[in-house]
Parts: sequence; structure tokens; C-alpha cells
Amino acid sequence: MFGWLRPKGRVPETLTYDQAKKFARHADARVRRELAEREDLAPEILYYLAEDKRADVRQKIASNNTTPRHADLLLARDEDDDVRTDLALKIGRLVPGLSDQQNEKLLDLTFQILTILAQDQLPRVRQIIAEEIKSATNAPKDVVNRLARDIELIVAAPILEYSPLLSDSDLLELIAAGIADGGIEVIAKRRKVSDKVAKAIVAANDIPAVAALLRNPNAQVREDTLDRIIDQAEKADSLHDPLARRSGLSMGAIRRIAGFVSTAILDVLRREHELDDETARHVTDAVKRRIKEDQDSMGTSVAERVAALHGQGRLNEDTVIQAADQGQRGFVSEALAIRAGVPVQIVNLMLDARSGKAVTAIAWKAGLTARGAMQLQRQVARVPANAMINARDGVNYALAESEMDWFLTYFREEADRAA
Repeated sequence: MFGWLRPKGRVPETLTYDQAKKFARHADARVRRELAEREDLAPEILYYLAEDKRADVRQKIASNNTTPRHADLLLARDEDDDVRTDLALKIGRLVPGLSDQQNEKLLDLTFQILTILAQDQLPRVRQIIAEEIKSATNAPKDVVNRLARDIELIVAAPILEYSPLLSDSDLLELIAAGIADGGIEVIAKRRKVSDKVAKAIVAANDIPAVAALLRNPNAQVREDTLDRIIDQAEKADSLHDPLARRSGLSMGAIRRIAGFVSTAILDVLRREHELDDETARHVTDAVKRRIKEDQDSMGTSVAERVAALHGQGRLNEDTVIQAADQGQRGFVSEALAIRAGVPVQIVNLMLDARSGKAVTAIAWKAGLTARGAMQLQRQVARVPANAMINARDGVNYALAESEMDWFLTYFREEADRAA
């Protein structure tokens, strides 16, 4: 009805096989694109459209749930990024629902496509696959292992945190072999972390990962592992709070912790744990000592300490990164400011923005390496994984100098407006 209202050349609601063949060769790409969305076409028509010269037509075929797997296999190597991205979303969503009862050839083709997409040059394609199969119990183990070892954290993270197919042996091997920066921290957040995996995380000396482990109520941390963590915490301020809040601390552990934490953390120990008389006295004495130490050190500010180190030529990247590891945000801000020749107010604005590009820009201006910039993003600015700017080839800055200069100018103007 009212067919005369349909724009010239568009596809009618019902089609014969011969009409579909005709429209598949139509000169107007809009017609072929509309046809590619339909789910009532013969498989060979869809396969034909999978080879269309227009990427937007192939993209519709990639998204079409009725596209035959042989056509999907062809599209898995398509030159267009959007085609492969849409295909990854479709295939990834299909995998968790597949079962052994389904057609063996169909399963084999689907897993072939999945394997190809898991190796795609575009991180976004690999990320989609990882997100969609992260909880699947039927995904090919080699695909899961490949994604877990991906150099991009946005790809590896979903698998490392959620995949039930990663055994303790797999996790131990991953930690030992080395994975994407931030990967061990993700493992520490898994729903269940065994004592063996916890021990390996602590042995890796990855402070953010150890902090995540302490915050994970389902992580099994044995007494000897906890002793190792306390040793690390003496030089890492960022471990103090999660360590003090860890349930089940022994009185001996609490007394050790009280020996080096601030008055604020001592208060946490008293609030969070039921202390015996001896430990309570120990903590009270520690509070008194810390108050006296704080009063004695009031004469020297963080800025003065940083300036002194700079004057002595000792304010190098290792010093800055060590302060970042220990959660000394104020020291890091002052150090970046003096090394970059930028007011500390601007540095703080850039760190507070939680922008990978902003942190990369100030790290570059301060003369840090690209890997140092990554550590500041993760440990100081807490940049989300999907916004991290990773070092190119592991060592070089991924942003152009002009772009980093732009961010510095932008935040200078932001500081001026806020003044």
C-alpha cells in the first residue's frame, strides 16, 4: 500500500530472490546498504554484499545476525576498521551462548573468526572481543591466553580480572612473564585470589597491585605474605590505609604497622580493629611519638625539601617515581613543577583532571621518560585504564610535542581563569 510514496530505488518490504539479486547490484549505495540490513535474504546474497566496494555496506553485513559465517570470516580481515569493530561486537556477543550441541562446522568457523579478531591490529577490536568473552566458559583457551597477554591494558584487563578460564597456574605464569602495565593490579581485583597468586603479586613489588590486593576481601593473604607487605609499606605510604583497613590483622601485625604510619592511620587501626590491652598501649604510644615528630618537622615544607633536592641535583626521575610509588602526591606535584618550570597550581590541575594526555604533557615538560609518564598516570592521577596514554614501542611518547604544548597552554589558561 502507498508504494508510490517510497523514494525511487529503495527496497520494497517483500522481495523475491531475483529482486534481491538485482538490488544487491544496484548503483545506489543507499539501496545496497538498506538491503544489507535485512534478515530475510538468502545467504549467497549476504555473502555477495560482504564483498561490496562500499565499507558502509559491508559494515551493515558485519552487524547482520543472519550473515553466513563464511561471509563473517571474509569480513574478519576487512581493510575497514569500522567493519571489523562491528563484526567483533556481533561475534563476541555470540560466543557465550554457543554450546557443543550446535553445528560443529558453525562452531569451528565462529572460533576461527574470534581468533582472527583477537589478533587484530586495532586495539579497539581486541578490546571488544575481550569485554564480550571475559566471563565465557566456552571461549577457546588460546584466545583467552592471547588476550590476557595483550600489550594494551584495555584489552588484557577484562580477561585478567574476570575470565574463569585463567587458572592459578596461568595467573602465576602471567605475573612471572610480565604483562601490560597495570595488569597485575587487575589480577589483584579478581573475585577470588588464592594465597599462591597473592604471594606472587606481592613478590612482583607492584605497589598499586598490592594496595588492590589488600582492598580485596576475597584475596587470601597468608601471614608470611602479609609480613612481606608490611616490609613494603614502610617505604610506600600508599599502602598504609589499605593495610590498616585489612580485616583479620594479628596484634603483632598491628604493632608493626603502628611503628611507621601517620597519626591518621593510627586512628584507623584503633577504629577498625578490636585491640588487646598491650596493642592498644602500643598504638597510643605511637600516636604520641608521631605528634611530636610532626611538630618537630613543621619547620620544613614539602616545597622546601623538593627545592633542596633540586639544588643538589638529586631531583631525578627515580626520586619522583619513588615518591609516586609511596603515594606522596604533594612531593610529586612540587617536583614536577620545579622540573617543568610550571607553577604547582597548574600541575595540580593537570593531575586532578584524570586525563592521560594532561599527565603525559606535564611529565614530558618535566623531562620524564614516557614510561615515567605512564606510572604517574596510574599511580598519582588515577587515570582510568581506557584513558591511559601508553608509551609508543614501550619507550617513546605517543603524543606529538605540539599536542602536549597545547595541553600545557590550556591548563595555564584554566589556572588564570580560576585565580
